[in-house]
Amino acid sequence: MKHQAHETEFEDEEPQIKPLTPEEAQAWRQRQPRMSMWRVLAAQVVVGALCAVVAALVAGREAGWSAAYGALAIVVPAALFARGVARNSGRAGYASGAIARLFAWEFVKLVLCIAMLAAAPVLVPNLHWLALLAGMVVTMKTYWLVLVTGRASVRKTD
Repeated sequence: MKHQAHETEFEDEEPQIKPLTPEEAQAWRQRQPRMSMWRVLAAQVVVGALCAVVAALVAGREAGWSAAYGALAIVVPAALFARGVARNSGRAGYASGAIARLFAWEFVKLVLCIAMLAAAPVLVPNLHWLALLAGMVVTMKTYWLVLVTGRASVRKTD
């Protein structure tokens, strides 16, 4: 014995999602803020430097260097990622490999970040792991700060 659901109540409703026309899509794109990867990176550098200064003032010079290295462990791979993804991103012939390129550069970013963390005890004398972690976390959270404040290259429209 099969039970069939009555779909008559849903048949009369219009679909909730309406595709945009090309003109509506263009108008929507013009109203949305454009985020610049390079401005986000610049914000990360500034926030990382501030974190390093605060760590140095609170816990000493070694903690400041550790926090700065933590910030660098985020900024350097992110800059490499941004450069790799931005290269050839606007050309139509490269659209088919865009997702593969995105994942490849994300993998490179992850490996470089891990390598920098593994090298930290050798490169940073008297390493303070807590300060390094604080520098990393604060620098990573800059993405959200820039996104929430909308300060990254907002294009003004009427």
